[in-house]
Amino acid sequence: MTSRFSQYTLLLLSTLFLSFSCSKQEKTEKEIVKVNENGLPVMTPMHEEMPKLSKAFIDDKKYGVSRFFEKLWSEKNDNVAFLVAKNGQIIYENYMGFANKRTGEMINKNMPLHIASVSKVLTSTAVLMLIDAKKIKLDQKVNTLIENFPYPDVTIQTLLNHRSGMRNYAYFTFENNNWDKHKTLTNEDIVKVMVDKKIQQETKTDTHFSYCNTNYAMLALIIEKVTGLKYPEAMKEMIFQPLGMTNTFVFDINKDRDMIAPSYKGNNMEIGIDYLDGIYGDKNIYSTPRDLLKFDKARYAPFFLNPELLKKVYQGYSYESKGTRNYGLGVRLIEWDKGEPFYYHNGWWHGNTSCFINMRKEKVTMIVLSNKYTHKTYQTKRLASLFGDYPFKLNDDGEE
Repeated sequence: MTSRFSQYTLLLLSTLFLSFSCSKQEKTEKEIVKVNENGLPVMTPMHEEMPKLSKAFIDDKKYGVSRFFEKLWSEKNDNVAFLVAKNGQIIYENYMGFANKRTGEMINKNMPLHIASVSKVLTSTAVLMLIDAKKIKLDQKVNTLIENFPYPDVTIQTLLNHRSGMRNYAYFTFENNNWDKHKTLTNEDIVKVMVDKKIQQETKTDTHFSYCNTNYAMLALIIEKVTGLKYPEAMKEMIFQPLGMTNTFVFDINKDRDMIAPSYKGNNMEIGIDYLDGIYGDKNIYSTPRDLLKFDKARYAPFFLNPELLKKVYQGYSYESKGTRNYGLGVRLIEWDKGEPFYYHNGWWHGNTSCFINMRKEKVTMIVLSNKYTHKTYQTKRLASLFGDYPFKLNDDGEE
């Protein structure tokens, strides 16, 4: 009798525990919403805080970072928004120079600047979320999504990793009067020019790496096709709004040209808008270091992407030529024979330069934005040695 009672009690307790565990799991999955009311996947902030940094650690790293910043950047000559964080916690940030010399507006923590090709990191993230939600496939042919797309072998993956073999739209629309430069070029127009002018690929698909903005302009069209929203709205609904990126938006050439921070040459001459400034996906996102930190931190959240897909993001795809530099799915990487790869993405458009560094092992984020042309932006990676074992020398420079 006692044994039977004990068995019954054990069974009851097991049932209650299982019920509690399921309820807790359901609550956790409900709290970390992956799909909104429109059926679109959305990014969610981290619900669990990363380990808190000690004051001693912050003070030590802040000293090193501030010394680097003060030696490199000049309040008299530079325009810059600069931030370094670990575990999502800001160690050092600094903002200086003009956002707009005509109006006298200065750069501050809430001032959106053009992030140039760092936009590709956000565009690729939206595409990967759609893949994770099984709305499209990584190996899906682009001509199944974009009407009249002329290159039958190009896939979503070869757009993401720059192995499509396509030519850069900035070149083929400029040459041979292929496009009227008095008219703003759109993402849809790129496809039309490729078809009407019979633009040939530079290389056969998936045989060579060639960094090409056309790839990400096409990914923006795919986002529009799958979501039923224009790219600016899709990015807002899937990423900006859920993460509270209140100072981030996609530039609209018809509405925003008078409200944005303009860019400048090194001699402080303002650079105007041209016919290529209507293209998005490869560029044209305006943001702040603090907003981009929210984005980067959210990529560590549970259920952001399934582990198998996330692994594909951070692996190299181009090994036909020897070297340390490679490209994943929306991220650049430097690989060595030993040690952790270094993940980053740089940007350049008009006078805007940008640098986004994501040291995943150390959970360190570095973000630098400038609206006055300079190579200083790309030297930020030299700070990596403060946080991990990376072989960068003090005289290292970067590139877009």
